[in-house]
Amino acid sequence: MRNTLTKFGWLFAGILAGVVTPQFFAPPAADASRQRGSSDPDPTLQQLAAGELPIVDLTWTLNDRNPYWPGENYEPFRLKTIATLEKDGVLSKSIFTPEHLGTHLDAPNHFEKNQPSVDEITPEAFFGPGVVIDVAAESEADPDFLLSIQHIEQWERTHEPVPTGAIVFLKTGWGRHWTNYPRYKNQDAMGKMHFPGYSVEAVRFLIEKRKIRGIGIDTLSIDRGLSRDFAVHHALNAAGRYGLENVARLEELPASGFHVFVAPVKVEAGTGGPTRIFAILPPKP
Repeated sequence: MRNTLTKFGWLFAGILAGVVTPQFFAPPAADASRQRGSSDPDPTLQQLAAGELPIVDLTWTLNDRNPYWPGENYEPFRLKTIATLEKDGVLSKSIFTPEHLGTHLDAPNHFEKNQPSVDEITPEAFFGPGVVIDVAAESEADPDFLLSIQHIEQWERTHEPVPTGAIVFLKTGWGRHWTNYPRYKNQDAMGKMHFPGYSVEAVRFLIEKRKIRGIGIDTLSIDRGLSRDFAVHHALNAAGRYGLENVARLEELPASGFHVFVAPVKVEAGTGGPTRIFAILPPKP
């Protein structure tokens, strides 16, 4: 039996090439004019299969050096060899990991009762137009920065309204600390973590006014490090939406005009799990 994560990548590559409907690449009809100019053609599945659409992998590679939540009963990722080519004629491994480690998805049941587990999220929710809100400068100046409604409205004035069904990413620049666990969690002498996040008001605005499918961030949590009530998680999960944490390479994406494909491991009753995330960009000029 081959490594599960390797099979994962091939499985979803196949989905992208043959199962996703062409309408995935077109925004909802009411929002088409907000996505791009009417003269710009939508990317197609044929272009994707032909390798004509750039794809950015927004996923960190899992290993025992990955940052993880510094809570009780959490532990690092482990990979154990259980069969070798020399002894067994096959190479096979077991993986051991908390659900919420590495690039991962928080399912709606993570913080709220009577909400879908990761295996119950509908496939349609894993596709959508992408948005990147860049707050790297603000986060550098203030590691406890919170995204506000005003920041979103400012972004929309510069770019476009956040499209219906979007997957919104907050680029804080924290990914540059990924290989430095102490710096990534940024704990002070009292053990409090300091990294940026969403405000609950901003998330409610995105849910209620922009009808997003999910949000993501390049830190340990969609709530900022100082949070103790995890209000963003509660608001997001109560609305049946998911969060994506420890997202990689957001600096390689434009502010808008691309699409996102989210592929979490499907565990029965799971509250989340390791996730491949792909950003599909328009053809290069």
